[in-house]
Amino acid sequence: MRSTRAPLGRRHFLQSLALLGGGAALPGLLPAWARAADMDAAAKSPAALSGDDIRLTIGHTPVLVDGRAAHAVTINGTVPGPLIRLKEGQNVRLSVTNSLEEETSIHWHGLLVPFEMDGVPGVSFPGIKPGETFVYEFKVKQSGTFWYHSHSGLQEQMGHYGPMIIDPAGEDPVAFDREHVVVLSDHSQIHPHQIFRRLKQQSGAFNFQRQTIAGLLRGEDQPLAERLEWSRMLMDPTDISDVTGAAYTFLINGRGPKDNWTGLFTPGERVRLRFINAAAQSVFNVRIPGLKLTVVAADGQHVRPVEVDEFQIGNAETYDVIVQPTEDKAFTIVSESVDRSGLGRATLAPRPGMSAEVPQVRERPLTTMRDMGMDMSGMDHGDMDMSMRNPDNAPQVKLGPGVQMLAPMAVDRTGEPGQGLEGVGHKVLVYRDLVALEPNPDQRAPERSLEIHLTGNMERFMWGFDGRKFSERPSPYAFRAGERVRVVLINDTMMAHPIHLHGHYFELAFGPAGHMPRKHTVIVLPGGRATFDFTAETGDWAFHCHMLYHMHAGMFQVFSVRDGQGEGAR
Repeated sequence: MRSTRAPLGRRHFLQSLALLGGGAALPGLLPAWARAADMDAAAKSPAALSGDDIRLTIGHTPVLVDGRAAHAVTINGTVPGPLIRLKEGQNVRLSVTNSLEEETSIHWHGLLVPFEMDGVPGVSFPGIKPGETFVYEFKVKQSGTFWYHSHSGLQEQMGHYGPMIIDPAGEDPVAFDREHVVVLSDHSQIHPHQIFRRLKQQSGAFNFQRQTIAGLLRGEDQPLAERLEWSRMLMDPTDISDVTGAAYTFLINGRGPKDNWTGLFTPGERVRLRFINAAAQSVFNVRIPGLKLTVVAADGQHVRPVEVDEFQIGNAETYDVIVQPTEDKAFTIVSESVDRSGLGRATLAPRPGMSAEVPQVRERPLTTMRDMGMDMSGMDHGDMDMSMRNPDNAPQVKLGPGVQMLAPMAVDRTGEPGQGLEGVGHKVLVYRDLVALEPNPDQRAPERSLEIHLTGNMERFMWGFDGRKFSERPSPYAFRAGERVRVVLINDTMMAHPIHLHGHYFELAFGPAGHMPRKHTVIVLPGGRATFDFTAETGDWAFHCHMLYHMHAGMFQVFSVRDGQGEGAR
C-alpha cells in the first residue's frame, strides 16, 4: 500500500546539523523511553507508540554522541527509533513514510508476519521509494522482546533501528516490578560506505590490536613459530572484529559511555532488562558487576530461568534478564565488544545522577587453531595448508577466491561461552543452558537435512554461503511448505557469524525432547557448527549473516518455500 509525499532535502539536514548546539540539546534527540531516568523518574514502564495505527517517518536528523555532532538516519527523528509496544493477538497498521532521497524499508525482526510484510526489498516487497508511504498490516502472533530495522543499503549502521515489545495476551510467566529496554549498538563518525570500502581495500583496516615484538618478548602473545604459520596463511589471530573501537563508539540506548544512560530501580525490585543487540558489526559481552543475571527469555521466547554472571549477545539477538539489586547504590551495565577494543556503559541506579565504577576493558583474545576448525593434537603444522585447501568434506561448496579455507574438523561449539570468555572465572551463558519454557509447537522429526557452509576470504573481505555470494544470483535454498528440515551450519571462516532466518523460529537441536531452545538468530563460532530444525512456511524469506558488512558483501540467501517444492533442493 503506497502514497507519496515530498522527501526531506539533504540541504535542510545539513543546515540542521550546522545549527546543532551543545549537550543541552541531547534529551530531545532521544526517544522518551531512552531518557526516562532524566525526565520521569517515577516511570515503571518505558513510553511507547502503541495502538492499531502507528505512523513512522524515516529521515535525516543530526544527533549527538558523547557530545559530538553526527549524521543519522532516524525513525521519527530519534536514534534509536521509538519503542513500539503491541499486544499479542491485535491487528496493527504501521504506515512508514520515506523522507530520504534513497529507498528505505523496515524489517520487523523476529516477528512472524506474512512474507509480503517482512520488509526485505527485492525479496518480499519492492522497498519504499523516496516520498512514498508503505503500510505494513499484520496480526501479531506472539509476545516478547523484538526490534525493527532497515534492510536497505547500510542504513542500519546510521541509526535506522528501534525496539519493539509485544505483551502477552494472557499472564506473563515472568514476574517483575519494573522494566528497561537496553538497546546495544555501534556508532561511527565514518560513513558506512567508506567503512565498507576500507574493509575491501585493506585486511584488518580497523585492527589496531595486532601482536607486537614487545608482546612476544613479554610472553603475552603467541610464540614466533606459530605467528609465522598464521602469516603464511595470510591470517591474523587478533582479527576478531572487522570494525573495532578504533572506528566505533559503543552505544546503549543511543548514548555513548560519557553520556551514561541511566535506568532507575527501587532496592528490592525485580527489574526486567530487555537487551537487544542492534549493532551493525559488533558482538557484545554483557555483565553488571555486583549483580547476578537471571536469563528468562532468548529472542523473545521464554526459557527456563538460568542464573549467570555474563552472556554474549550476537548481532540481532535479544535476551531478557531479571536482576534484583537490594542495595541503595548504582551498578554499571557493561557491553564490552568481543575483541575488547572498547565498551558501552550505562547505569542502573536508585536515583538520577548516580554512577558506579566502570571496569577496564579486559585483555584482548586471540584466535586459536580450534577457531580454524582444526584439532591440532593429531596434526603437524606442515599439513595445515593441504588440509585447508584440499577439503573432501564439502562437495557443494564452490571453491574459488571467495573461499579462503574450509574447516576440516568443525565441531559443535554451542556448549562454549564465546571467544575470549573461556577463562573469565565466573558463569557465562552458553546456548546449551537454554531450555524452552513452553513445549515446542512442532515436535516432528526432520524429514531431511541440509548442510550450509559459511564461507569467506578475510583478506579480500568476501563472504557467502557455500562459496557463493548473493550478487552471483545462486539458486535459493528450496523447501516444501510444511516440511520439517534439519539445517547444519558449518563455519569455514575464522570469524563468528550470527545467522538469522526471517519469518521462522527454529529449534536448536539439543536439550530435552519437546523443549529445545527456539531462536531466530544463532551465533556460529569460528570453525564450529550449529544445527537447527525448522518447519518451512510459505514465502520467500531472507537468510543471512547479521553482521551488516558481511551481508552487504554477499553472505545473504533466500529460503524459498512453495507447495510441492523442496526435494532435491541444493
